[in-house]
Amino acid sequence: MKTLVIHPEDSTTFFLDIVYRNIEDLTLITHGMGKDEIKEEIKKHDRVMMMGHGSPGGLFAVGKFKTNNGYIIDDSFVDLLKEKDNSVFIWCNADRFVDRYNLKGFYTGMFISEVGEAMYCGLPKTKQSEVDESNYSFVEIMGECINNDPKTIHMVAKTRYGSLIDHNPVAKYNHERLYVNS
Repeated sequence: MKTLVIHPEDSTTFFLDIVYRNIEDLTLITHGMGKDEIKEEIKKHDRVMMMGHGSPGGLFAVGKFKTNNGYIIDDSFVDLLKEKDNSVFIWCNADRFVDRYNLKGFYTGMFISEVGEAMYCGLPKTKQSEVDESNYSFVEIMGECINNDPKTIHMVAKTRYGSLIDHNPVAKYNHERLYVNS
């Protein structure tokens, strides 16, 4: 299966590279392209993985791509993404994007990956060590199961990442926001 990963280059999300390290037929795009070039790449691949910072409007370009609205993935990609049934959407509030357009795959809701986000999400006493444990456990688990279908990815992530929820409030928060639509 040919996999396209769109992961805007950003030091605060470098840890996400663990998710796709075990994918063999991989095209990784981190910067430089415009939306039309990305659309052509999506057409050539069986699966699309999009990860980094985002909002209900899509995946942020974080200044690394040629775009005039701040997003590298937005509603202009919906028709292409509807053709894929095994996409991966890992960004804050990806659920609102995926659900709005009834896209298929594994996806996250609001996902705490920084202490500042934890405060914003109502966890004011969060320690960096809790964020780190959550982040690295999540990406390790995802990296081990990423070559499966979205339902299996979801099941494995919910089960294994769920082992943290009794002692890690960040993992508990994020665990409640892991979804699959198939």
